Amino acid sequence: MPAGAAGAGPPPPLLVACALRIEEAALRSAGRAAAGAGTVLRTGMGPRAADRSVARALARPGMDRAAVLATGFCAGLVPGMHPGDLVVAEETRDPRGAVGCTGTALLAEALARAAPGRTVHTGALTGSDHVVRGQERAQLRATGAVAVDMESAATLWTAASPGRPVAAVRVIVDAPEHELVRIGTVRGGISAFRVLRAVMPAFYEWHRSLLLPRR
Repeated sequence: MPAGAAGAGPPPPLLVACALRIEEAALRSAGRAAAGAGTVLRTGMGPRAADRSVARALARPGMDRAAVLATGFCAGLVPGMHPGDLVVAEETRDPRGAVGCTGTALLAEALARAAPGRTVHTGALTGSDHVVRGQERAQLRATGAVAVDMESAATLWTAASPGRPVAAVRVIVDAPEHELVRIGTVRGGISAFRVLRAVMPAFYEWHRSLLLPRR
């Protein structure tokens, strides 16, 4: 039975983790209008910062069963991807191992409704401790990953525990044919910001679905 089903006590809260101030701004501006309740946590950049921040957040009272969703921007690895495309992780990977995600198909469907016209990719999301460029992008693609970012794998590794729903959704800000220098100062960064702001309701929809008993 999923967390929060009938008889399991109060529903678990939702923790939405991102790294950058611009990502937090997009999520919080959406949250004021979205129909849902969740906590947005800005972890800071990099896997170590994500580890520390998520661990502290989940140690707070009432957060022991919280669903955790990592989000923000990422680099696409697959030719043909474009800034503003969405990536839903089937699993996240880092040197410690892989963490499987919860409700990937349902989340992808909710994102397609929230951001019509945007392509939604699913697959493995790999972690890195630095910005990935050039040939390294192709090397990561050869492992089967579809996108890379610096915090999702660390966030989910720290959050993973029996019965805890976890997910990762990233908006592509650069891709093999659209490599960018600075986020937020070019067209791709602006597009990604708008998409991230638009999809917050899909995160709430995913969270609510976890509370429904399975048929």
